[in-house]
Amino acid sequence: MEKLENTINQKNQLVSIVIPVYNERKTIETIVCRVQNVKISKELIIVDDGSTDGTREWLIEEFGQGTSDEEASQKELGESGADSSGVRVLTHQRNQGKGAALKTGFLCAKGSIVLVQDADLEYSPDDYHRLLEPVMTGRADVVYGSRFLGARKGNWLLVSYLGNKIFTALTNAATGLSLTDVWTGYKVFKREVLTDISLEESGFDLELELTLKVAQKNWRVTEVPISYLPRSKAEGKKIGWRDGLQSIKTLYRYSHPS
Repeated sequence: MEKLENTINQKNQLVSIVIPVYNERKTIETIVCRVQNVKISKELIIVDDGSTDGTREWLIEEFGQGTSDEEASQKELGESGADSSGVRVLTHQRNQGKGAALKTGFLCAKGSIVLVQDADLEYSPDDYHRLLEPVMTGRADVVYGSRFLGARKGNWLLVSYLGNKIFTALTNAATGLSLTDVWTGYKVFKREVLTDISLEESGFDLELELTLKVAQKNWRVTEVPISYLPRSKAEGKKIGWRDGLQSIKTLYRYSHPS
């Protein structure tokens, strides 16, 4: 880990960590603290997607408020005034979906590397060294953190497990990739990748759109093992069967571009 931190800092590469947030008041303080403790050159871009449980209020009180969704939509990728050593809070006035929050965060990212971090505690920032290494060493343009290659604690929701397996297989068939975990919340991109593709979806199906468009552009994708602590619906798990139905449409749409 220390070696990677030194490599990133020596190359003066800023890592933009985009954190989409919706009603995560119970976990937001912990995950922000854990991300801040990773000793790399970074900026945190936290996008509150219309939270109603006090998450937004805590974020603004702690860090202040930055760009709104209307302002962010008018920016180009990287045109943010964010302090590279700090935290920037962006806000959506209403809930639009995880994909919409990610797109807002991507637009304001300044780093040469962009990493997606969920706001719950399912994914551990201790895995950043694994996720960043393939990009830092030039082996890949995009890195997915696979929950099936790493250590898992707790039990998966059956619908999430089966849905992941089905859509991963369908995505591999459509793209020629050999992924094991298309729905992973840990994804890392060279900044050039995100400037090369145009994203349209606003929900969880943005994950599929991203993968399909990255593959169509022939960017190099690899997977690394990560640890994973799944949470239940009662604990705040948000993806459901309706997202699966929407993803079927998304998979077909972007597998057959007009």
